[in-house]
Amino acid sequence: MTRSISKPIFILNGPNLNLLGQREPEIYGAKTLADIESDCVAFAKENNFALEFKQSNSEGELVDWVQQANATMAGVILNAGAYTHTSIALHDAIKGGSIPVIELHISNIHAREEFRHSSIIASACIGQICGFGPSGYSLALQAMLNHLTV
Repeated sequence: MTRSISKPIFILNGPNLNLLGQREPEIYGAKTLADIESDCVAFAKENNFALEFKQSNSEGELVDWVQQANATMAGVILNAGAYTHTSIALHDAIKGGSIPVIELHISNIHAREEFRHSSIIASACIGQICGFGPSGYSLALQAMLNHLTV
């Protein structure tokens, strides 16, 4: 059975993820964001769906992309970085939409500093994947694909 989705999956990356590969490699690993994007593109091609991959350090731009996704995307995978813990605006943008959003983190936010344990966006998302390093992106893509093709 071939599973397919008609719209792309949007992968959005928040602040400082452009520094992957150089920022705290003991926590985030050696892969760059470009490496992760290549892995995601290969996964999408292998599973016959399209995706769009973006990064911004700007909260407002992330909010705009989440809002725009409702008209053009099948779902969103969001690594909001530090905005996970602070952005009511991202929470509200997700809540105001009609497509599924998966929260993603490279590190296990629950095993880090206490201020990272709380996610403002979690209650607006269909699920959360964290702590699996860069491979969390393919886990999130698989989870989204499963959710969309049930």
